[in-house]
Amino acid sequence: MLAIERRTRVIEGVAPDAIPYAELMQNQQPVIFKGVARHWPLVQCGLESPNAAMDYIASFHEGRPVVGYSCAPEEGGRYFYTDQVDGFNFERARVQLTDFFAKIRETMTASDGSSYYIGSTDLDTFFPGMRGENDLVLNDPMFDAHKPLVSIWMGNRTIASAHYDMSNNLACCMVGKRRFTLFPPEQVANLYPGPLEPTPGGQVVSMVDFRDPDLERYPRFAEAMAAGEVAELEPGDVLFYPALWWHNVEGIGDFTAMINYWWNTSPAFMDTPQNTLLHAMLSLRDRPEPEKQAWKALFDYYIFGPADQPAAHLPEGAQGNLGPLDELKARRLRALLLNKLNR
Repeated sequence: MLAIERRTRVIEGVAPDAIPYAELMQNQQPVIFKGVARHWPLVQCGLESPNAAMDYIASFHEGRPVVGYSCAPEEGGRYFYTDQVDGFNFERARVQLTDFFAKIRETMTASDGSSYYIGSTDLDTFFPGMRGENDLVLNDPMFDAHKPLVSIWMGNRTIASAHYDMSNNLACCMVGKRRFTLFPPEQVANLYPGPLEPTPGGQVVSMVDFRDPDLERYPRFAEAMAAGEVAELEPGDVLFYPALWWHNVEGIGDFTAMINYWWNTSPAFMDTPQNTLLHAMLSLRDRPEPEKQAWKALFDYYIFGPADQPAAHLPEGAQGNLGPLDELKARRLRALLLNKLNR
């Protein structure tokens, strides 16, 4: 079994309208706000019974099919690759919500260990009106400019292998329990990332099975364990963790549901750094080591150092793309890059 002793910081007694968002963004560390969403109707239905929670969710659904996942009992609810990493160990299909809930209910009475899962599903699109009754108080000015994407996740006993997202996250445990195992971004090498594509859920995942880590095959995972932390969530708890933190997520219970909020504070005109990473593989990774070190110095100067440094000694009219990025410069840079890529 995974042996991570550190537990995520827990703050109790925070009012729903008093979540310290600015402090969270400044500190960049995971935090659990205990029970801050416990008054939500979905949480209360879940505390009554899994069936009550499913009935409540279904009352907002207008019939649009959802994407459902299922995996066999021997997989233990871990949605992952086949042993040869030549495919996935689960099936994916568009399903009716009523059919999906019927399968969940079957497992509650005569479970053979099968797992059923609905991943990130836009709450407002598929369950209009639910957010009006179940919503965080987003009263920080940053949310005026950066509207979160709000999703719902449902299933029974499920495991989403460790991965990172490019957005900040507020994960609200609604029904059942959730266990997040979290690692800071600098642990990437110790988590043994898998293929860039295909991936089980859209992001690169750790190849380590956290239920029984094979330290002979993945010895550096012991270092990740020393740096990791575990967040145990009960219904009504809200977990914050920053963008790019790795997280392994376990759904615990006959029926589980989570609502999460993703947001990023960068302007919408900025491109995703994931594209930069792919381009760097194309243009930099396999160059001779002396060249790579020279380019590293250039990147430190132009990208990872102070943003105003490269243009500070130039007249404003001569700064061009070295000046502060805005929507017009972003369009010009994108056009320049596309022209060079299409050579």
